[in-house]
Formats: sequence, C-alpha cells, structure tokens
Amino acid sequence: MKTDTICRFCSSCCPVVAETENNRLISARRKSFLPDERQLICPKLKAAADIVYSPERLQKPLMRDDAGNFQEASWVDALDRVAEQFLQYKKENGAESVCWLRGMAADWGAPWDYVNRLMNGFGSPNSIGNGSVCHVGREFAHTITYGAMTVPLLQKAKCILIWGKNDRDTNPMAAEAILHARQNGAKLIVVDPIRTYFAARADIWLQIKPAHDGLLAMAMIHEIISQNLYDAEFVDNWTVGFEQLAESAAKFPAERIAHDIWLDPDLIREAARLFATTKPACIVDGNGLDMQVDAFDATRSVAMLRAMTGNLDVKGGDFIPQPVPARNIQLQERMPAGVKPITGAYPQFNVFNATWGKHVQSCVVDAILEEKPYPVKMLVSQSGNPVVSLMDAGRVERALEKVEFLVVIDKFMTQTARMADVVLPASSCFEKTQLNRAYLRNRLVRIQNQVIEPLGESWPDWKIVFELGRRIGLTEEFPWQTVEEAIDYQLEPAGITVQMLRDNPDGISSEDMRFEKYRSDGFNTPSGKVEFAPLKLEENGFTAVPYDNGYVDRPISFSDQQDQYPLLGISGARSNRFTHSQFHQVPSLYMNRKGCVVDIHPDDAEAYTIAEGDIVRVETPRGRIVMPAKISTDVHQGSIRIAWGWGDLSPDLSLNRLTDDDRRNPIIGTPSGRSFMCRIAKERE
Repeated sequence: MKTDTICRFCSSCCPVVAETENNRLISARRKSFLPDERQLICPKLKAAADIVYSPERLQKPLMRDDAGNFQEASWVDALDRVAEQFLQYKKENGAESVCWLRGMAADWGAPWDYVNRLMNGFGSPNSIGNGSVCHVGREFAHTITYGAMTVPLLQKAKCILIWGKNDRDTNPMAAEAILHARQNGAKLIVVDPIRTYFAARADIWLQIKPAHDGLLAMAMIHEIISQNLYDAEFVDNWTVGFEQLAESAAKFPAERIAHDIWLDPDLIREAARLFATTKPACIVDGNGLDMQVDAFDATRSVAMLRAMTGNLDVKGGDFIPQPVPARNIQLQERMPAGVKPITGAYPQFNVFNATWGKHVQSCVVDAILEEKPYPVKMLVSQSGNPVVSLMDAGRVERALEKVEFLVVIDKFMTQTARMADVVLPASSCFEKTQLNRAYLRNRLVRIQNQVIEPLGESWPDWKIVFELGRRIGLTEEFPWQTVEEAIDYQLEPAGITVQMLRDNPDGISSEDMRFEKYRSDGFNTPSGKVEFAPLKLEENGFTAVPYDNGYVDRPISFSDQQDQYPLLGISGARSNRFTHSQFHQVPSLYMNRKGCVVDIHPDDAEAYTIAEGDIVRVETPRGRIVMPAKISTDVHQGSIRIAWGWGDLSPDLSLNRLTDDDRRNPIIGTPSGRSFMCRIAKERE
C-alpha cells in the first residue's frame, strides 16, 4: 500500500510516498520535480524503516522509582504523575514555575500550537522554543525589515546568493532547485567559511571569517549604493531610512574591512555587482547566520540587500508569503495579567509574530540555575536534547540536575532523557497525522498522514498534550478526540478540511500566487514600506540602522583570550545522515562514526604535528572534547571545524562542552555558539 505523507526527519518537510505492508513501513520515496536520475538521495529517508524500527526506540513510559531507577509504567500512571506535578507546582510556586522547552525543528507545526494552548490555559507563560539559535531570530530580522520572512524562488532565479547554508546536506528539495537553476544558466555566489558542496561549484565563493557576516553585507550594500546599482524606483517609493543606511554602510567599504574578514576586497565588490545587476536574484540564508551574537543585525543587513536591489516579491526573487488563513488556537488571551515570562528581557522578540511564541532557550537555564527572573521548578523537554544541543553543555547539565522535576518526551533514550523523572515515548512522523507549520505559512496546505500504527505503546505528541491537558483541568480547551478534529478546527477559516487534503495529496492552495503585492497592500510594517531604519528598534533603545554605532565588539567567544586559545573553532558539519543529535543510534546511518572529525588546515596540522586520523584534544575555557583529525583545505588556515551532533553518543564528542552562553544578542538572545577561540593538541596517534 502506498500513502502520500510528509517526512519530518528534518525541517525540510519533504512530501513523500510511503510504502507499507501489513501495517509495517517498508520504504519512503521523496516526490521531486526532477526525473529519477537527477534526484538527490536523502540517507535518512532511505533508512526510514531502520529509524522507525530501531531496537533503541522507546516503546513504554518510564518512571523513576524511589531508588532512582527507571521502571516501565502505564500511560495512565505516567500522565497522572506528570499532571500531579503540574498542579502541585502551580499551587506552591505559581503556574509560571512550570516550563515547557521545545526543540527539534524537524517537528514544528500544530504540536507547537497545542503546547502553547496547554501552557497558556494552565497559566504559565513559559513555553519556550529553540528559535533564538535556529530560524526564528532570522525571521524576526526579516519581519522587522519588510513584514515577513521571504521564500527564495530558486528555479526561476538568474542569480542565487547562498549565505551560511548548505542545502545539499539539509534540504534536498531546495538543493535540486538550485542545481536546476544552475543548469539553466543562473549565477551562484556562496558566502561560507567552509568549502561546501555549493561553494565548490560557485561562480564566486566568499570564504568569510566566521561571525563577520554583517561586515560583508554592509560592504556589499556600500558598493551597490556607491555605484548606483540599487533599484532607485523601488527605493524611492517603497522604502524608508535609505539615507541612514547609506551613511552607516559608508563606514564599511570593502578595502577597509576585507582583511579583517579574510576576503579580497575586489572579490567583495565583484559579488556585490553581480548580485545587483543579475535579475531576478534571490538569497538563501541559513543557520550560518544563526548562533552568532551578532545574528540579528547581520540578518537584517542581508535582508536589506534583497530590498534595495528590487528583488522582493518578484518571479525568481524572494517571495513575500501568502499565509494560509488559520485559527490561532494558542489562547494567549488566557494568560493572567502581570505574569511575565522568563524571556521578559526580550520583549520585542516575544511578540513579533502571533503564533511563534517565545524562543530564548538560554533563559530556561538561567531560571533554573540562577532563579532569574524567578525559579523554574519543573521542566518538560519535548523533542529536544538540551544537554547536548544547548550552548555551554556543562551549565545545562548542572541545570537539569538542579531542576526538581524533569519530564522528557522523545523517541529515543537521549542524554537528556537519562536525567528525567518521567520519560514519555513519542511516535515517529510516519505514525501520526499532523499539520506542519511549513505548509501554513505560504498558500499551499499539505497534510502529514499517519501511515502505520504507533510502535509499541508510543503515542503521537498531539495525543500526549491533549491527554495531559485534560488531566490538569483543561477539558473544555482540549475537546478533540482525534487530531483530525483539531486540524479541521484550526483550518476552518481557510475552508479546508483533513478529508479535502487527503483527497488532494499534492496539497490545496488557499489562494493564487500573487507578485508585487506591496503595490496594492503595502508591506506589513508600521510604515507600509521596507524599513531600513525601523522606529520600533529606536523606540526600544537600539540603533535603528545596522552597525550605525560600529561593528559588534568581540563577536567570537573567548576572543579576549587569544593568547591562550589561538585557533578559531567552527561548529559543523551537519551531516545529511542525521538531524542534530538524532539517529546516531541507527547502524545504517552511524557508519562507524564517519564524519565525526575535526577538520584542520594542512598548515595548522603541520604546526601542531598532527596527522590524518590522530586523536586531537580541543579545549576552550568551558571544557574539552576529543575527536579524530581530518586534514582538509575545506577550512581556512587558522580555523578548525568540529563535527556537530555526536554528543549524544559520548560527552567526549559533545561540541557544546566548548561553547559559551555568557554573551547574548540583546534583541533575540542568541549566544555566540557557532564560533569560538580554542586550542588543539594531539592526544594520541
């Protein structure tokens, strides 16, 4: 039997056809606009059955007994125990002492709405996502500039600028579109400190110094303005603050900043001119702009390149999405007056979007360890592995040891789950029906169909949330007995139902695709125009124009200790066999730790007498790890790249034992976790 559904092993939301026999998943094949011979293979999807039927899957709830050991439990007992703790902490410490931490971009969607509905109905403002280090911070930067996060229309682009992203390993649908555009003559510019798959194939590769993206963007802006290459008609009629932007960008000409960011000034100017004069053009930005203390202004600067060149909302450019009309079911209006979230220091970020919610996950650790702004006593960790994935893992581990009651919802026994009081086994994407956020934000709605029954006694996360909500007194708030009922309720404003989506497996468009919508509707900003100098920022004490007061001081962690830590460490690479710390338990993906290495430039390897395969020790002021060395010219001399996500196998492989969480972006709370000063030494041959 073949069923159309959506794969959610990563954040790409690829439409797939799943093949099953006798309620068992056999395989899954991704849909593509390309013929079979030109399609890219996703190792995770190829190993779908191995993941779903891994012997490491959790299949029963677990509860810790009085002796501290895990015992199997029924769902009734486990959920009753969790609900009892919810209500006890609310009575003794206030509902805000309970926090829900959401991870794993691979499963964002209506489950995030359900969690917020539960927590808001319960009276706690502390449902916290991971968006300060992944995507949502960038979305805020886009939104404050021109009202929404754009979608690059890659297939029709004549010039593609990839900035801090490698879709060959993270998004096969986008990668195929880029390759298709290249075959049709599109120019390709890549900004990345690593020679990625696309950097090696680019017309221009800007091998930038990590954490200095904002400087490059401002230099490109200056070049475009000084050479009168911007779209004057668009700038004059549809932007505000252009003169202020020009004044700020004039401080960063290519010849002044190139040496500091490891680039040739002529190459910067060439890239700026190519992007500005080849139309339509679009920009693919990614996680390389996230996880930097300077992420917000760096992303704003890149966003402004789109606008000033007239590439917003045009065919082959960067499209302004047309969101699907859907009911906001999060119950924000139920939050008691005066109850502040633990992320209260980031008020603009908390409310910039009606449904994204709050996302400065570092505040969870602050509230547990330092009890600031007040103590968090109970934590639910859903679809995440914070002891591995959050910056300064040692500090996170201390927080999870201190929190009084920890609940983990996951498919596998992670390092975080091992510290829990209750572990609830979650179903995989093939075992549940879901409405995904990616198919709500832009016209086309697709449904993720359940294709097999949940493995063992695992439950889909919607069912866990609904049942828990009813146990803590939210029976009226969770009246739905099936997820289909909840989805129909949420999609009612669009006039779309689950049955309609199942009858139309390629999706239903809520409206026709429209370009240059701003000419009739304006932009979704206070001025109705692109805002190069948003008053919202100035009114809240921040500079309205990026870098108006100069570049951020010390964007790289531990840069004030370079005498002891002389090498620049980079977090990466993200293998397409895994999603962050997930799936390392699966033998067909594990591949004897292939890729679990430290990439070292040959000149640095010679200086440190390190050979291929040597075990090296990497240290920062926060901790140390050990990994095999790989000698590679993919990295710039003076920097090393450390494989990411392996920390669930062993703390010795946990990159976040090296990273820092002390300094954060003042607007979106992003710490400097992707780049840090470090030192290396050969541990053994």
